[in-house]
Amino acid sequence: MLVVLNKNKNIKEMNWLAHLFLSEPNVECRLGNILADVVKGSARQELNYAIQRGIKCHQIIDVFTDSHSIVRRSKQLISSDYRHMKGVLVDVFYDHFLAKNWFKYSDIPLEQFIKQIYESFQAYPGNLPPIFREIIVRIASEDWLGAYRNITGVENALSRISKKLSVRRNRSFMLERAVSELIIYYDEFDTDFQEFFPELLQYVRDWSLT
Repeated sequence: MLVVLNKNKNIKEMNWLAHLFLSEPNVECRLGNILADVVKGSARQELNYAIQRGIKCHQIIDVFTDSHSIVRRSKQLISSDYRHMKGVLVDVFYDHFLAKNWFKYSDIPLEQFIKQIYESFQAYPGNLPPIFREIIVRIASEDWLGAYRNITGVENALSRISKKLSVRRNRSFMLERAVSELIIYYDEFDTDFQEFFPELLQYVRDWSLT
């Protein structure tokens, strides 16, 4: 199987914890939820059905999230200095609150869930883009998913995204500075997430039945 990457984009880490949690509980669907930002166009047809279904899951999550009034409310809390990056920031902030409130949504401890993700990705025997294999190693070795539990982890995630954006768009991005916005409006973001996420969870569950 030959997988062609979109050469105009790098793998971008945003709300990966949410995408993996909302995915159907098999490794290929979970991989698809991450590969959705990497494999584009007709190249997706070369992937197996389960991975393609994971890509579709990623897409419906994004559409629901981007159009939701509560998410728009969260974006309004963020300074206009970040303009078109507000959606990226809310995605990352919400992953923090998912990690923080994990026990409300899952019977599996967060640490156990993350361990399962890392091990299943590393052990996956199918063909994956080589760059994605490299990212899998980094995700596990640096514990990207677990790091969302604390503010420093959020800051590091935003720093990684900023570096990718700076290279891609040939100008400086310093999204990690937006952590100050998270701290200032922490309770408001937390409230928004806890109102929004059960709706998203139900939406994805209904989709999974189709």
